[in-house]
Amino acid sequence: MRSEVSIVANNSDRCGEAPIWDAEHQMLYWSDCVGARFYRYSWQTRAHEILKQGFEVNGVALQQAGGFVVTNNSGFWLWDGLHKPRLVVDQADGQKCQLNDCIADECGRVLSSSVFYDSTTEYALGRLLALERNGKVRILDEGFHLGNGLGFSPDGKTLYFSDSVARRIYAYDYHLAEPHVANRRVFVQVPDDEGLPDGLTVDAQGFVWSAQWYGSCIVRYDPDGKLERKIGTPAKQTSSLTFGGPDSSDIFITTAGKSEPMPVMPKHYDPNSGYFGGALYQLNCGIKGNPEFKARIFE
Repeated sequence: MRSEVSIVANNSDRCGEAPIWDAEHQMLYWSDCVGARFYRYSWQTRAHEILKQGFEVNGVALQQAGGFVVTNNSGFWLWDGLHKPRLVVDQADGQKCQLNDCIADECGRVLSSSVFYDSTTEYALGRLLALERNGKVRILDEGFHLGNGLGFSPDGKTLYFSDSVARRIYAYDYHLAEPHVANRRVFVQVPDDEGLPDGLTVDAQGFVWSAQWYGSCIVRYDPDGKLERKIGTPAKQTSSLTFGGPDSSDIFITTAGKSEPMPVMPKHYDPNSGYFGGALYQLNCGIKGNPEFKARIFE
């Protein structure tokens, strides 16, 4: 299935990532994590701008009081949107917080995964981490190759988490009070001839949407993990997605223009030619998303 997609912005992002919608201000934020640019798009004016340059943003959560929690290869950061970002945590139990995507939970914690994947040598496996509101880090789980997109079911009781290299989307029982995860299971095992599961989000009906890196598409799975639809995109490296717009039914999709071949790419995939990406896209399928929770670190 191919729905009509339109270009919102085309900055030739080397690796577009971390899209998140600010419903209060009707703004979309996203990053070029490789190009070290962080953007803001206004729904009202349909204009976008570079909010910050020279700062890597792999994942971002909105802070309740304003500003952002940012995750990158150096750790967890706080940034008020104006002044110099502040590094909060760079290690967890002796291991570097080399972080990828992130998400806030209902209590205002921020979850992220450490990633040490290197196709040329042995590497440490990553962890699923939670940054508590007091700035302490809790290890929720471990043993991941390339931890990526995160999302919660509408009732907040199920956490979804992608390991791109393992080609899996996991599901956990999520216990908010501690926090604690339990009953890890494979929600989706993506076939070898498809792209890799990258960023993800969950809609208001509890269906999981996943961007497929190398796959030129986004896919939607029902709550049992069955493929419900596949929507083609122009970009071979489709990286992440989020819901937004006035009624939360617009889907914003990030893509990556810098070809990044890996041994786990599909056998038929050509990493040397074609359009890899770099634009931010938008489409509307008439399906509503869930507003993302806001972080409350040190609040």
